[in-house]
Amino acid sequence: MTGRSTRPRQAFFTAHPARTVVVAFAAVIALGTALLALPVAAEDGTDTGLVTALFTSTSAVCVTGLAVVDTGTHWSGFGEGVILALIQVGGFGIMTMASLLALLVSGKLRLRMQLTAQAETRSLGIGDVRRVLFGVAGTTLIVELAVGAILALRFRFGYGNSIGDAVYLGYFHAVSAFNNAGFGLHSDSLTRYAQDPWVTLPIAAAVILGGLGFPVLLELLRHRYRRSTTGRRNWTLHTKLTLATTLALLAVGTLLTCLLEWSNSRTLGPQDWPGKILNGFFHATMTRTAGFNSLDIGAMHASTLLMTCMLMFIGGGSAGTAGGIKVTTFAVLAVAITAEVGGEPDSSILGRRLAPHVLRQALTVALLGVGLVMTATLALLSTTSLPFEQVLFEVVSAFGTVGLSTGITADFPDAGQLILVLLMFIGRLGPVTLVSALALRERTRRYELPEERPIIG
Repeated sequence: MTGRSTRPRQAFFTAHPARTVVVAFAAVIALGTALLALPVAAEDGTDTGLVTALFTSTSAVCVTGLAVVDTGTHWSGFGEGVILALIQVGGFGIMTMASLLALLVSGKLRLRMQLTAQAETRSLGIGDVRRVLFGVAGTTLIVELAVGAILALRFRFGYGNSIGDAVYLGYFHAVSAFNNAGFGLHSDSLTRYAQDPWVTLPIAAAVILGGLGFPVLLELLRHRYRRSTTGRRNWTLHTKLTLATTLALLAVGTLLTCLLEWSNSRTLGPQDWPGKILNGFFHATMTRTAGFNSLDIGAMHASTLLMTCMLMFIGGGSAGTAGGIKVTTFAVLAVAITAEVGGEPDSSILGRRLAPHVLRQALTVALLGVGLVMTATLALLSTTSLPFEQVLFEVVSAFGTVGLSTGITADFPDAGQLILVLLMFIGRLGPVTLVSALALRERTRRYELPEERPIIG
């Protein structure tokens, strides 16, 4: 009788790999919460409150970067080590890491393990899982080591840090940047390095690489493309959309940040024009869900905050360390709108026609994201008297797993912080993944209903 009762419960978690991903993320968050709540994790050796530990663990695993306590002063070396490990595990992917370990130990993957890894990495075929896993591990290691070395050298010879401190600072920020986490060891994030391109540009590069998504990086780095008859590189449509949209959003974000904040005496105003462009670009890069800031976010104009919210909501590339609805979702919706306005029967771009189910998925992700942001904003406004624009900014930052803040995160009551925890969790896993993980079974329809067109608009 016991065996029968446990079978449906097991089937709920194993029938769809995405459910296992959800449970694994939750389990690691719980473990991180327990470790961060220990007295040894705090600098003063006292217990950290459960909500604070849960918030920090979720922010680290979901590679967000929002914090209710200062990372560099509140947490001990042990606590910072736990946070760094949670960032690495969260960025790499719980099931990706588990699959890679199983592959290294046994030399082969079971079918279910492959399906689980496919759900996390979003690879297109089961046969590609091994290549993706080793590619993810190699890319992560190379980028983090390279960026960490550059930063360590700069901290050592540019700021006089000891060798140990320089290496620790360099690699902590490198791991946090590549995983788009945004956790820093300075209370002012990176504002003290606002005029130093040797610090800001390597971090920005790591953020961009992590935010492109592993499928794009692997295609670029391993030259997984065929040359057409014209000699051009025949990249996949996903790679083309991701690269083109990312470059466009970086350019637009840099331009708007510079224009809106050029004369703001509390942000870009006191800087010379090279510094303004540098920090405008850095801010545009961080809105791709990284979370570091070289400018005081709380001192920005309301128009800049709104622009930042839009970029944070879009996020970065699919199957990477970035959050948001993803640049491909935004690009697909833009293509669909253009086709509809132009009276085209199909949505097409770069010589390819988009499948109808792709349009439905993009619309579902975008509308679910809007619904979550609006619902959470309404809930938080009912628990606090903070200004609307700051609350909205915090909500979008949590949902997009960005980590940028106007400085009000710690001002929310426990209920408000728990709402942000839920938003970070959903934002990391993705609305569609979470919904599919909770679905008991897939439903198929063996008939078609009569077609009818309601009036739109």
